[in-house]
Amino acid sequence: MTEQLLKVEGLKKYFPIKSGIFGKVNNYVKAVDDISFSVKEGETLGIVGESGCGKSTTGRMLMRLLEPTEGKVTFDGQELTSLSSNDMRKARRDIQMVFQDPYASLNPRHTIEKILMEPLNVHNIGDPKERKQKVHEFLEIVGLSSYHAKRYPHQFSGGQRQRIGIARALMTNPKLIIADEPVSALDVSIQAQVLNLMQDLQKELKLTYIFIAHDLGVVRHISDRVGVMYLGNMAEMANTEDLYEKPLHPYTQALLTAVPVPDPAFEREEVVIKGDVPSPANPPSGCRFHTRCPFKMDICETTIPILAEVEKDHYVACHLYEESRPQ
Repeated sequence: MTEQLLKVEGLKKYFPIKSGIFGKVNNYVKAVDDISFSVKEGETLGIVGESGCGKSTTGRMLMRLLEPTEGKVTFDGQELTSLSSNDMRKARRDIQMVFQDPYASLNPRHTIEKILMEPLNVHNIGDPKERKQKVHEFLEIVGLSSYHAKRYPHQFSGGQRQRIGIARALMTNPKLIIADEPVSALDVSIQAQVLNLMQDLQKELKLTYIFIAHDLGVVRHISDRVGVMYLGNMAEMANTEDLYEKPLHPYTQALLTAVPVPDPAFEREEVVIKGDVPSPANPPSGCRFHTRCPFKMDICETTIPILAEVEKDHYVACHLYEESRPQ
């Protein structure tokens, strides 16, 4: 687990806000505003944050389902942001996505066989007989039966549909899978099954995951490293154990104290954040979090902190730490 598979530098996505009869652009929603990170081969990077922080937008930009406003995405030595749409389609053979809603991501008019064959047809993999065989094989791998291939999506439960979504992502033997909240629409008892399946597949097929979620318990279970996003920025990034044992950013501390603990003796000292998330169309100056931060200082209102290494492999963007202050 040494080689860097994905590198993201200065990624931004601004959505224009238009008004008036001629649709004049008068502002932008800064959904993702200058984030950088990398993913090593074979690891799972978890990206967490509350709704609207830009984590799903980030996932879609990595696949170029949304075009980045600015920034560079390098995958396996190839820069994706400059590829033509035809070359990008070829590159997607190695990057696949599992979507959040298992009810909306499968075409209700197609049989499961047709849905799973589509990636093989698009990328011209195998002959018709081999494709059929591969569909049956992958249905078995994700815990369904080969006779399910003739059925339609409405004949399956949410958990089974998500398994079909995972099978579809695996059909082209990808190197990287971006899982956008793959278990948030599922029942808790089913969540564990799907997570365990994903972990087993990772070992078996040597996969790399970017796992996007808002549930900190789920992320802890599956991730090697975790990045915490707030209002389009990366607030903190560290190895999973370091982040959960010793969160450094006030926002991460507040998120973790909100997670229910089975044993009250192990409860953390509570960090309370007040107020609502500001609008991404009009974000606060300086540190994005300063309007809700209990440790706010004067510098926070004016200067944007940089994501800096405060401890070994532990990165934080917060003025409480000298390293994060721009020199």
